[in-house]
Amino acid sequence: MMPLNPATGAAVFAAAMLLAAPACTAQNYPTKPVRVIVPFAAGGGLDIVLRPLLQKMSESLHQQFVIDIRAGANGIIGTEIGAKAPADGYTLIGGTTGSITINPSVYPKLPFDAARDLVAVSNVGATSFVMVVHPSLNAHNVREFIALAKRHPGELTYGSPGIGGTNHLAAEYFLQQTGTRMVHVPYKGSQPLIADLVGGHVIMGFDSMMATMPQVRAGRLRAMGVAAPKRSPVAPEVPTLAEAGGPSLTIGSWYGLFAPAGTPREILNKLHAEITKALAIPELRERYQSTGLEPIGSNSEQFAAEVRDDTARWAKVARTANVRAE
Repeated sequence: MMPLNPATGAAVFAAAMLLAAPACTAQNYPTKPVRVIVPFAAGGGLDIVLRPLLQKMSESLHQQFVIDIRAGANGIIGTEIGAKAPADGYTLIGGTTGSITINPSVYPKLPFDAARDLVAVSNVGATSFVMVVHPSLNAHNVREFIALAKRHPGELTYGSPGIGGTNHLAAEYFLQQTGTRMVHVPYKGSQPLIADLVGGHVIMGFDSMMATMPQVRAGRLRAMGVAAPKRSPVAPEVPTLAEAGGPSLTIGSWYGLFAPAGTPREILNKLHAEITKALAIPELRERYQSTGLEPIGSNSEQFAAEVRDDTARWAKVARTANVRAE
């Protein structure tokens, strides 16, 4: 065998190092703090879900996962920043059902394409929505509510935290499935919506257990049903919509992590492994479940499939209801 000349040997060594670099990068990842963009306000649902998870990941990997709040435009501003960041694993993006799967259908000109510019990392957890009404309403279950709405088409009101959000389309999906018509009253966030539901200014709304159950247990709202296949262990006294005489619907919101498209597969796999490890910690699972959030920890392929299915479903609902955000 002929010996390599120095120039050829150097070239071969350099090529070998280039080929090995991604694996080494993934093996040692992360070597510096990781920015996690949350495209909604501090203290909101996504922020509340991600903070304890990222703390556990920081402890495990000995590098900080730092939340960067970039709120605005129903999640569009922060998601765009993340989608255009380098695909090196040092920028992650928090996403929700609304910001990832509904926005493409209700905003005609997004500055990014979620399907093209983002890659799913993991669905951290999901919460089912609860249909709530003011206690004075003369309908004590979903069957009676549907009958009331059909007797007064276009007269009853429902509220949501904003046009084109998950809560808005959840209510529209319910109306489509029940053949009823109501007037939509949009608010700027969940807090003013819940306040007006409690005040009786709007009749009905869909929102998370975190937002609704404290008011339900205080007697200020009536829970008609949970939009899930089975009752929630957090509120076993609340029937499913189907049990209460309505359609069998699964409506809620998930909270997940994404990365810029092109992020190395090895890094995605490592992140998923760390997420599932954190979600297996009893303290963290109990903390989530006490608020109505079910920990999931799906891998990239599983989460990507869920995102595709949800995008198609909500596109149909938005198209049928002619929901478009300005």
